[in-house]
Amino acid sequence: MKILALYSIKGGVGKTAAAVNLARLAAGDGAPTLLWDMDPQGSTSYYCRIKPKLKGGGKKLIGGQCASGDLIKGTDHERLDLLPADFSLRHLDLLLDRGKKPVRQLRKVLKPLAAEYQYVFLDCPPNISLLSECVIEITDAILSPIIPTTLSLRTLDQLTGFIADHHQGGLDVLPFFSMVDRRKKLHREILTTLPERCPGLLRTPIPYASDIERMGIERAPVCDYAPRSRSARAYRMLWDEIKERI
Repeated sequence: MKILALYSIKGGVGKTAAAVNLARLAAGDGAPTLLWDMDPQGSTSYYCRIKPKLKGGGKKLIGGQCASGDLIKGTDHERLDLLPADFSLRHLDLLLDRGKKPVRQLRKVLKPLAAEYQYVFLDCPPNISLLSECVIEITDAILSPIIPTTLSLRTLDQLTGFIADHHQGGLDVLPFFSMVDRRKKLHREILTTLPERCPGLLRTPIPYASDIERMGIERAPVCDYAPRSRSARAYRMLWDEIKERI
């Protein structure tokens, strides 16, 4: 089982859209896939047409009082399941901190699922916290969307520095461009210059497009309602590239 975390310190960079589309593509390739909505906002759950609610809340899930398998919901897509969000997850850092060995607590949620899923995608909330440290320890790769702007590049530097301080090697950090608008000069410049200083950068950019914004209306991945769009092709290429790297 490969655990892939969609993570960014900065919000509003297309993280959730990427999580939903990449997980959908993985399942479409025939791989049993779990998407865990760890963000209390519950946007991933909303896109998947599932109520962002956990029976017993995050406390019972993290505390081991409720088996994760009992909380997983099937989606409209074959081989794609969802562990929904819950508003109580806003206290997830406190729940992890109260228990012993928080990394182990998070691993215990996923360990029983190893035989059922080939991929687990974590849609992580945008911050630096104890949860971030735990995710870094349990994941096989960090997929980090970055908008080609100065502030977004700054958060990428912060992320790589944070990982270097809290993880002793062996973790793939795979940033990729998101919400790219080639009409903007700064976007074009950063698209050209960043690969030279960021060797782990994935080659495929995700465009800034109305097709992706429509996810909130369609409540579905782009490849379902606009399969021939430029956005759907970009996510397909990005997923193919990720598979090669992991």
